Amino acid sequence: MSVLPAVSRRPGEHGILAPASRLDRWLLAVLVVLLVTCAVRYVDRHDLDAAGLAVLAGAGVLGLAYATRGMLADRSWWPTAWVSGMVALWGALTAVAPSFAWCAVPVAFAVLRVVPFAWAVGTVVLMTVLLTAAWQRITDGFDPVQVAGPIGVALVTVLAYRALDNEARARQDLLDQLVDAQAELAEEQHRTGALAERTRLSREIHDSVGQGLSSINLLLQAAEQAWDVQPATARDHVRTAAATARDGLDEVRRVVRDLAPAELDGDDTGAALPAALRRTADQWAQAAPGTRVEVRVDGRPVVVPAEVAAALVRTARGALANVGEHAAARRVALTLTYHPDEVVLDVRDDGRGFAPAQVRASGTRGRGLAGIRDRADALGGRAEVESAPGEGTTVSVRFPVSAKEER
Repeated sequence: MSVLPAVSRRPGEHGILAPASRLDRWLLAVLVVLLVTCAVRYVDRHDLDAAGLAVLAGAGVLGLAYATRGMLADRSWWPTAWVSGMVALWGALTAVAPSFAWCAVPVAFAVLRVVPFAWAVGTVVLMTVLLTAAWQRITDGFDPVQVAGPIGVALVTVLAYRALDNEARARQDLLDQLVDAQAELAEEQHRTGALAERTRLSREIHDSVGQGLSSINLLLQAAEQAWDVQPATARDHVRTAAATARDGLDEVRRVVRDLAPAELDGDDTGAALPAALRRTADQWAQAAPGTRVEVRVDGRPVVVPAEVAAALVRTARGALANVGEHAAARRVALTLTYHPDEVVLDVRDDGRGFAPAQVRASGTRGRGLAGIRDRADALGGRAEVESAPGEGTTVSVRFPVSAKEER
């Protein structure tokens, strides 16, 4: 949205008319035409004596002085001195040659441009009185129209421009408020974006790096226990922990760049997602040797969007991390199901279970389940958790897929 710039005034200007260079030029042109016309009329009706030369010189000085408005623009006293000189020159010319009263219009605009409203009204009224008196000198008898007409025109002009100025100021205030509101909205959007990014990183770190670190911890503990009795097994645990650490480092870099897991790159057959889930299950099973992990695929595998595939893998990691931390399960089943219009991942364990409603209310669990729900919502999917104490837990996520993606 474009916003009009605030009106800028020169130092010392307090008038009700907004600055406009084009208006300045037109007023100067009008004044020059009026001065020339009035001078020609004066010369035509009077002798070109000393008084006539003085009138012509005064007309020339008034025109030149009007054109000097831009001089000393950085001096606060200059506009007031300038407009006072304009009014004085015009008044002197009008007193000597009443025909110059017509030049009151551009001079009055100069007054309205510079002088505050109260002083502008007083000055214009004084000019109107002088104009009326000058015209009475060259007319026969008293003509009330020549009195009421200039006064009415001057009054209506001042009041009309005052109303326009008030409206312009109100509009400018509204625009200023709009600019402030836009700035506040942009700041709020920035805060919201930062919060969303922090939430994303928290979720992805929990479900990728957190699960990897948990596996490394379990593997190293198992290696320490088997170090003296089964050194070969201990070395296998250490090698697996090292591989998991390398994968975790790569995953951290990809989380920061918001990329899909490496095993999903370049998938054009639909086979990468089941393979990634199996690899995730195998890594977790090595870190939890007392738990059996199965991966099943139902339906015909199809290519799903990279962000959906990444969400499914990270959901599996997060759910498995929760199983290892809380469930004490003996068996875990990961089931990936392809439907015509959606893909579903179920992670089922036979562990101790819990009461989901009580956990949500108490906030005793970490970011795992909340992160799974947030990730599903962000991609237009849905996450569900079914559990009860002593009956295990099932975490299900489903994402829609279009016919175009099922190629």
